Amino acid sequence: MTQMLVCFLGTSGGMPTPERALPSVAVRFSGSLILFDCGESTQRQLLASGLGLPQEFKIFITHRHADHLLGIPGVFYTLSMLGREDPVPVYGPPSACEVVKDLLGSLKTEIGFEVEIYRAAEGEVYHGRGYRVEAVRSDHSTESLCYRLVEEERPGKMKVEYLENLGLPRGPLWGRLQRGEAVNFQGKIIKPEDAVGPPRSGRRIVYTGDTRPSQDIVEFARGADLLIHDSTFDESLKDRAREEGHSTASQAAEAALRAQVRVLALFHISPRYHGKEEVLLSEAKKIFPNTFLPRDLERIEVSYPD
Repeated sequence: MTQMLVCFLGTSGGMPTPERALPSVAVRFSGSLILFDCGESTQRQLLASGLGLPQEFKIFITHRHADHLLGIPGVFYTLSMLGREDPVPVYGPPSACEVVKDLLGSLKTEIGFEVEIYRAAEGEVYHGRGYRVEAVRSDHSTESLCYRLVEEERPGKMKVEYLENLGLPRGPLWGRLQRGEAVNFQGKIIKPEDAVGPPRSGRRIVYTGDTRPSQDIVEFARGADLLIHDSTFDESLKDRAREEGHSTASQAAEAALRAQVRVLALFHISPRYHGKEEVLLSEAKKIFPNTFLPRDLERIEVSYPD
């Protein structure tokens, strides 16, 4: 099984606190390091995370607001000082791409690799080795995207009893069947559809960025293994959340419940809750018990449901 590791590099919203940096989530999977958003100090958090800086490194930005992308120059200068030469692609909605271009252009500092900026829209944004990244519009105060990382389907389970009754020994022939090849065993053709169950879904992570409650995101997140959802305020500030384009922790939990996800992570926590984040976690867990509120640099491994 390929490890799918999520590290919460920064979990605050708007401004940092002594314990929470600005938004960035890293996923280490299939030889790639994938960043969702890149707030200030992300380069420091990346180095502290121990995730490494592999050749396959990509950044997906949700929107143009400063707390979600001002860390890009710092990350790039750090990579350059470490001797990186491979290009780094950055994906985001058009308005965010323009901010990144302007930001890097205004600094007039040479880095040792090419920065590739791609305008993203709803649908498939990137297809990599063993996974793809897709997007849907979120409901924020500016043009914004919600991202979903989807692992490719896995082969079905072997029908062990059927194969053992045939006397087919475990080994390469089992592997060929699981890869969809028919095999000849003692003069009998064994078909993969008889020996292997239907394909199984891969793992899925959904990162909303900043958003009001959104039925589109609920559908986008349906059945996800991990939903990382905007949870900026508690329920007493629901009206303010709506005005500013955010969600409450309770609304994040309602989305998780409707989408039937496995785990909910509360994210983009307002600095007003510094030292009293339990208010948000308690509200959410009343609606969706399998909720947690990650600390900065906390890691979780996304496992298969079965």
